[in-house]
Amino acid sequence: MTAPTNTQPEDLRNRMVDHIDGAGHLHSASVERALRTVPRHLFVPDASIEDAYANKSITTKPGPPGGRPASCASVPTVVAMMLGQLDARDGHRVLEIGAGTGYNAALLAELVGDTGQVTTIDIHPDVTDQAQHSLDKTGYGRVRVLTGDGALGAPDHAPFDRIIVTVGPWDLPPAWINQLAPGGRLVVPLHWRGQARSVAFVKQDGVLRSVDSQLCGFIPMIGEGQDGEHTGQIANDVAVYFDRDQHIDLDVLHGVLDQPATTVWSGASVVAGESTDLIWPLMTGTELGTCRFAADDAAVEAGLCNPAFTHRSPAIVEGDSLAYLTLRGPDPDATERRWELGAAGHGPAGAQLADRMCDQIRVWDRDRAAQPTITVYPANTPDDAMTDGVVINKHFVRLVITA
Repeated sequence: MTAPTNTQPEDLRNRMVDHIDGAGHLHSASVERALRTVPRHLFVPDASIEDAYANKSITTKPGPPGGRPASCASVPTVVAMMLGQLDARDGHRVLEIGAGTGYNAALLAELVGDTGQVTTIDIHPDVTDQAQHSLDKTGYGRVRVLTGDGALGAPDHAPFDRIIVTVGPWDLPPAWINQLAPGGRLVVPLHWRGQARSVAFVKQDGVLRSVDSQLCGFIPMIGEGQDGEHTGQIANDVAVYFDRDQHIDLDVLHGVLDQPATTVWSGASVVAGESTDLIWPLMTGTELGTCRFAADDAAVEAGLCNPAFTHRSPAIVEGDSLAYLTLRGPDPDATERRWELGAAGHGPAGAQLADRMCDQIRVWDRDRAAQPTITVYPANTPDDAMTDGVVINKHFVRLVITA
């Protein structure tokens, strides 16, 4: 006889929070309290209660056929992680870019209390209408819901102690920096060098400096300055993703994988499920050609390439050569199953690029929690007014990555 399953919203909500805690994304008692309080299922009424509290995103506004959704409820572990980075407190004035379902705004309202203020903005009127309805229904009508271009912020209600962005921008619009109070925090899932990471910035002396970054993925932001990531195929079923300021010629790279590979092994290894994600941002602080290597299963099965992660592996491109992250399986005679990290290089300089990537893997291996510092300056800042590091030029800002 099978015991009945308890599917009461309160029980499912507590299980959701317990899962987030077990996954290592819950470091704040106030965030935990908010997650255990706000009824997520009421913000996604078209989903089942089980799905509402599952650790997955829920599409609430489909995008074009074959494209990404226009709006969704984010994965709960990511929600908790970003709220932890934000560190919103009693009395804070918070701006959220991307209203979604209104659920995140309700969590923010819990965090800032009755003396704080939460403003959420979205460009889609139907999204803000639904968010407003859900917030009113659940007792969070004090949240200010605006319809407009999130890239412009909310100047009539600035300055803000905290700004959180729930879409994935390639660039940082000036309004976000200008409307952030001195000492305030901006948490944004920023794209650079083919990756996306939720970066927590603190505003100091008019510039932003990172204090944390975590792997994430969000619906890309659209609008002025957000089209700076380029992509193109270098072989059947294989593409690279790179930034507009990088000198990467797809025509020169086409066919490079047909050349023999030189594989170099780093000596660093991981167990199943162990993260290697910090290798990528560290590489962006040293290697100008860092980008994303993406291969479909067909290319791997054909023996054309063997990336560590098929659709999302860091790579280095330099002229007519490249190297990408790879790994090899555990020794069947070993007592512990470990996978060694390495780099596969192709082209005339492939071996040298593979060596350099392995150098970066070893740097990561010496301190697997180390993160580069990302400093954000206005686009017109001269080189001699910036800190040392690799400069990434975007439309509105210049990033300096210091490893």
